[in-house]
This record gives sequence, C-alpha cells and structure tokens, in this order.
Amino acid sequence: MSTSVISAREADVLELLGEHLSNAEIAARLFISVRTVESHVSSLLRKLEVPDRRALSRHASEPTRAGQARPAPALPAPLTAFVGRTRERGELAAAVTVRRLVTAVGLGGVGKTRLALAVAADVAGDFADGVCFVDLVPVTDPGRVGSAVAAAMGVGEQPGRGIDDALVAALADRQALLVLDNCEQVRDGVAPFLERLLVACPGIRVLATSRARLMVPFEWVFPVPPLSRVGGGESEAVALFLERAAAVGRAPAPAERDRIAVLCERLDGMALAIELAAARWSTLGLDGLAAGLGDQLRILAGGPRADGRHRSVRAVLDWSHDLLEPQDRALLRRVSAFVAPFTAEAAAGVAGFAPLETAAVADGLGRLAEQSLLAVTPSDTGTRYQALETLRQYGTERLADAGELGDVRSRHLAWGLAGAAGLQEDGGSDWRARFDAVAEDLRAALTWAAGRPEQRADACRLALSMAELAFTRNLLGEAQQRYEQAALLAADADAAAALRQAAGVAGCRRLGDDMYRLHRAAAEAARRAGDAAGAARDLAAAATAAYRFSSTFTSRVPPVDEVTGLLAAARELTGDDDPAAEAALALAEAAVVADAFGAVQGAPDNTAPDTVACAERAVELARRAGDPVAQSAALDALSGAQSWAGESFAAAAAARARIDILTSAPSAPARTHELIDALAMAAATAVGTGELSAARRWGSQLAGQPQLAEVGDHATSWLLVADAFAGHADAVLTSSVRFLDAWEQAGRQRSFSLGPAAASVAMIHGLRGDHEARATWLTITDRTGSKEDHHHGHGAVFDAMVLLHHGDAHAALERIAPEPEQVWKWVCWVWLHWYTALRAEAAVLAGHPDARGRVAAARAVVAGNPVATALVDRAEALLGGDLPQLLATASAFEAAGCRYQWARTLLLAGGAHAATGASALADLGLAPMAAR
Repeated sequence: MSTSVISAREADVLELLGEHLSNAEIAARLFISVRTVESHVSSLLRKLEVPDRRALSRHASEPTRAGQARPAPALPAPLTAFVGRTRERGELAAAVTVRRLVTAVGLGGVGKTRLALAVAADVAGDFADGVCFVDLVPVTDPGRVGSAVAAAMGVGEQPGRGIDDALVAALADRQALLVLDNCEQVRDGVAPFLERLLVACPGIRVLATSRARLMVPFEWVFPVPPLSRVGGGESEAVALFLERAAAVGRAPAPAERDRIAVLCERLDGMALAIELAAARWSTLGLDGLAAGLGDQLRILAGGPRADGRHRSVRAVLDWSHDLLEPQDRALLRRVSAFVAPFTAEAAAGVAGFAPLETAAVADGLGRLAEQSLLAVTPSDTGTRYQALETLRQYGTERLADAGELGDVRSRHLAWGLAGAAGLQEDGGSDWRARFDAVAEDLRAALTWAAGRPEQRADACRLALSMAELAFTRNLLGEAQQRYEQAALLAADADAAAALRQAAGVAGCRRLGDDMYRLHRAAAEAARRAGDAAGAARDLAAAATAAYRFSSTFTSRVPPVDEVTGLLAAARELTGDDDPAAEAALALAEAAVVADAFGAVQGAPDNTAPDTVACAERAVELARRAGDPVAQSAALDALSGAQSWAGESFAAAAAARARIDILTSAPSAPARTHELIDALAMAAATAVGTGELSAARRWGSQLAGQPQLAEVGDHATSWLLVADAFAGHADAVLTSSVRFLDAWEQAGRQRSFSLGPAAASVAMIHGLRGDHEARATWLTITDRTGSKEDHHHGHGAVFDAMVLLHHGDAHAALERIAPEPEQVWKWVCWVWLHWYTALRAEAAVLAGHPDARGRVAAARAVVAGNPVATALVDRAEALLGGDLPQLLATASAFEAAGCRYQWARTLLLAGGAHAATGASALADLGLAPMAAR
C-alpha cells in the first residue's frame, strides 16, 4: 500500500465513503463543494492505490469492523512479554480516556515505560488518529521538546512560524494519544509545551512518564508502584523473574518460587532490579544472587530524601557494576556520555583510554550487552549500543566518582566535532541517516560545552557545524538557533558573521522580522569589533529587508522613519574603500528611497525612471563587489523597478539572470534564500510575459526545493497560476489539495504569492461551472493575500476570465474598468499584459464605443507576449468579423501552450469549429462556454 500521507480532510471523506454516501451527500456533510469531494476522492484513489470507489468504501469500513477506527498505532515493539500489573493497567487505561494529561510517576527502573506502552496499546482503538510514542531520553535541551514530538508525528517546519507553532496547528483537529516517555530530564520544557498544546488541541490526550510530576494545573498523577509481591510465589514480581530467567536459558523449578519471592521482596519489587537479577540466574543461582545482594547493598546518593525502593535499584546497579572486571566497569561508565545509540567505533574514540585499550572496547561492549547492561540495536548505519537511561545516569555518577567526567565529556565533544566535520565533508545517499544517528549526541555535547568557559571555542565550532548540518538536513529552525548560539559564543567579529548566516536562514523561513532583527544585531557586533564597513552592510541589509520582505513580517512592519534612520546610520559608516558596503547601501536606497520592491510601507505611485536608475546603480556596484548574492538582490530590485516602468520583458530577464548568477555561487543560507526567491520571481514574471512553459518550468523547480518540502502552499503557488492560465484544470485541482492543506497547517498565512495561487484555483472552479467551490476559494483568496492585490490586480484578471467564459462581457468590463494607470501598483508587476488584453476583449464583446481604441492601446502594451498578443488579435478579429484572423489566433494560443484560450477561440469562431472547441473544453475538464 502507498505510504503517501492522507490529509485530515481526505480522512473525513474516506470515512464518509465507508458509509456509502454519494459525493453530494459528502459535500453537504462537510460543507464543501461536490467538485472538491471529487478531487479528494481522486487523490485517495491515487494514494491508497485502489482501483475504484467501491474499494475505497471497503478500505474505510474494514478497520471499523475490526474494532479500530484507524490502523494500528506505531508503538515500539517490546522484545519481552509484559508481565502482571493487571490493576494498574486497567486504572491507567481508564484515566487516559477521560483526562487530558495523565503522568505516570515512579522511580527509575520501576517499569513506567513498559506500563505506558501496554496501556497505549490497550486504548489505541479509542483514538481516531491513533497513538504516538516519543522517547525524550535523547533530548537534552528543554527547548527542543516540541521538535522531538514534531519529528515523531511527522510534522515539519512552516514558513513564518516555529516548529512548536506548526505542531499545534497540525494537531488542532486530531483525536490522538501522545505518550511522552522519560520527561524528568527536560521537565522545564515539557510543562510549558503541554500547557500550550492541550489548550490549543482539544482532541489530544497525553500519557507522560516521569520520576516527578510535571507541576501543571491540569495534570492527573498516577503513581506507579513496584510490582506486587502479594501471593508469594504466585505474585507479579515472581512471575516477572521467572519469565526473564527462563529467557536466559534455564527456568527455575517450581519449588524455588518461594525463595524467589523472598529475593523479589528484598528488591522491593522494582522491575529493573528483578530483571537484572534474573539475568544472573543461570550463572549464579539463587544462592549467588542472595549473597551478592547481601554484601553489596548501599544507600543511594541523595541522602535522606532517597527512599528504600530507590536504594534497592542502586543496590542492584552497584552490585552488577562491582561484578564486572575493572576494564568493563570503565567502559560502562564512559559510554554513559552517549545519549543515543552509538557504534563500537564511537565508543572506542570516547572510552578507549587507560586502563582500557582501544582495541578492547568492541569486545567489552559485547560482554556488557550479554549482561543486559547495554541494549543492542541493529540499524542501517551498523550495530549500535545503548544504555537504559537509569544505567546511563548511574554511569555518569560513576564517572564523577572516578574523576573522569571532564575527560570523558571532552573526548565526547572531540568525537562530536570530528563527526560533524566528517558529515560536512562527506555526502552520499546515506547522509541523512548518518546525521540522524548522531544528531542528539552532537546536541548533548554542545549543551555541555556551551556551559563551560574553557570549552567556549570548541562549543562555538560545534554550534557552527550543527547550524550548517541542520540547514542541510532541512531543520531550518534549529539551523537558525545554532547560528545564533554560535554568535553568543564567538568574539564580536565572528559573532557578526554567524548572525548574518542566521539571517539567511530566517529568510528561507520567510521570517522578515527575524531577518531585520538579526541584521541589526550583526551590525552591533561588527561595530563592537571595530568593523565600520561590516556594520554599514548589516544596517543597510536590515533596511532592505524591511522593505523587500515587508510581506513576510509576522508582527510589526518597521515604520518608515525607523528604517530611514537605519539607512542614515549606514551612510555615516560607509567609506569609499569598501565596495561591498557601497553595494549594500545602494540596494537599501533602491528599496527604501525608490521603493523598487513595492513594499507594504510604499506609496501607490512611483517615479519609475528614477527607480530604475537607482536599481541599475545597485546592480553595477554589486557586480564590482563580486558578491553573487548581492548581485541577485540588486537584480531583484531592478526587476521590480522595471515592473514599475511597465518593462515586463526586462523585468523577466532580470529575474532569470539571478538564477544563472546563483547557480555557481557557494552554498550558504543566504544563497539558498536568494535562489528560492529568484525561482519564484522567474516563474511569476514568465507568467506576466505569457511564457507559460517557462513559468511552469521555474514553478516546478521552485516546488522541488528541499527547503519548501514542508510548505506546499509556497512551493506550488506559481505552478498553480501557470497551470490555471494554460487551462490544465486537473493539475490545478490536484495541486490545490496540497496547497490548501499546507496553508491550513501553516496557520493560514498571507503572502503576495499565495493570493494569486488561491485566486487561480477559484478561476478554474469558475471555468468548470462550480460556482460554490469558486466562492469557497474566493474566500480563501481574501485570506491568503493582499485584498488590494486581489481587488485591483490578479483578482480582476481572473474574475474577468470567468465572466467572459460565461458570456457576461458587461460584468467583465466593469470588473476591469479602471485604466491600468489607475491601478498601476497592483497590475504592473505580473498582471499588466493580461489586464490590458482582457480589458480590450471585454470592450469588444460588450460593444463599448471605444473598443477599437482599447484594442490599439493594448497592442502597444503587450507586444512580444505570445498569449496576450493573441488575445488582442482575437479581440480585433471579433470586432471586424474576420474569421481567418480569428482562427489564426487559435493557432497562436496552441503554440503558446494555452490550450484553454485555443478551445475558447474555436467556440467563438462558431460553425464546425465550435464542436471541436467544446470537445477540447470537455477534455480540459471545463464547463461549456455561454453563447456569444
């Protein structure tokens, strides 16, 4: 079966298909259009790889007949049987089905995790969206609890928001149980995370395990007691011992049950202690076990606050530890530095020093695994070992007792630095798996080093490496965090460089606020370092970001006076001998003074010639500076300025030149951000010049960018527009599902590119005759982009096309009534040619007295645009009743890849041509046109 992810709305449709409802009935139940239901059904057929609707109905109903609302939850599969705890299992299962947060509290080794897994399996059928298990042992930073949960639940980052925000948005309508295991070490991060999650996600319930309660007001605490010893030889504790002892080769005789009960009582029923003792059964027998415990009992660290049960676990661990040979003791305590499964090679690098020889490490790991002190885990990257958390903490204490803690942590840090460097140098198909295997240990090493002044330099190096690796792994939020962390650890000059990298990552995340903040912080760091030119570049970059990316600010858009103040400060610091600073200042002046980018703060009018001149100066200075990223940004300003001037083809050429320049530039966050933006601008301007094939090519490249993998709305935006203009209805409807799901998961953000994409979907529904779906998408359009853009720009174009299709030329003419100069800010960038050509056609079809004048005026504007020129030619042919010319425009549309306008032209031609046009429209999935 396909592993494609089914969206929440698709799951709703699938469930109703299981009830054998028609599309109309499903549409009414979900308050969506029939066409939207059809689109979801098509997507489900593809994703579930089934042949027809009947198979979908069977797929939806089979889990219900089996007593489950969803497929079995993805829980870790224990390697040993769960024994006993009948009462606790039932009580805890009842609690998690009625309470929002249940915390199973108990000492280390009492069996909290196994109990939680058993209960989660028991209640999985009560949760429509299943169960998710998250082990927090590898998480050392409280701030990364949300990231760990998001990774487990398959939630990625979204532009303009952190991973916690994306997770809350993704789970807002889920009905699921979240099992958080081992919360104690990051309790300060778990509590606020859960408080926010449970308030925003009413269908989520949480089962947590921890050594102490989480201290949140809505928490219901379930104390996990030791295993019951009631019943002596028939007790739960004895049953556990017998099961585990039998697993190592020899089951105790029935006559030994009572003596085992005494042993379990001495162990206070602690599950971990019983399992460790049972592992020794085959070699020591009951006498040896009893003797070992009698001689080795010790009081736990922590003084009088530690109770007897905790002391009993310590006793077993002390005893197991003391039975080891000195070399194995050293190995056990030293590998406690690893927080995630590790290889023998890694262990040798960290633990292989006197009295332990490096060559003896692998053999020692095997002996520790045989004695259940290490777990062995096969993986794609080789055999790995891991200590249970209780044993890992025990080993850490032993490291301190041996005076080796600093040495081992330093060696772990050195191993992490070397591993990070290797990952930076080596790629390969398994790179992602290799990074994931060591990432938590790199984070742990960084956390340790960052808190020690003597390790500051190495911590900075590792933070920078982690930032680069996280960016490559597409963990953009962490990449930005690590660059900022490196800046805190670095000297001022290096801090400024790290902050600039962080700003580049923020750009990829579409966080204009952070770009602005980080460039200002970089300027301050450069100023402290005595780098006036660097400070000038960063102040200018901050000013540019405030205008160039004004639509990506999520809170406060910097006001004009604040930004002009930054620009003035940059001018004061810029000298005549720094080409890079001069180029940055010129770009900022093009952005702020000339408003080349048409910013939110900018005025509707623009002195286009001055703007073009200002942008051309920025391009020339960036070229002299030899910085490809700066050249791309300056060309973006030039493209915007040329749009203001109505030079659509020049704007498109400037946008494409950016891609050529960036292709050979060194990889870095700022370069990646520029490339994403350049692809979007190339696709958009190609739409504006009627080069639909090129627009689709750039749009496809944009959709394939790894950094946009989790943000399908931005990834597919210009591809949707290009396909809509071409009339590829099926492609638009298919992509619109991904677009809408991604937009909703991202928190329904606004963007200059999302509005046109949503409007293009509305247009396709309009051309299909599904006015209900069109109304729904027009509402979405109002919420995805600028209302002014929709009213005056792209919305006018798309609405006019729908109205003309349905024969309402007078309404179309009214929709695009303003002269282009009156709505210049909103049409000049992409929509000018379409607006002008459609305005001429509407005038002809509506019988406007100045139709001929509008056709002539439009021809001068659209010259060189194959689609818009064909639109004007068609309008002229209709005005003069020239059938040969009309049919010639049909050929022009077909050659330009605009099948919709080709079919429409044949219908307008009438006669025998109309049948061909009607058939073509039907093939495109569009409704018949109204009679002329």
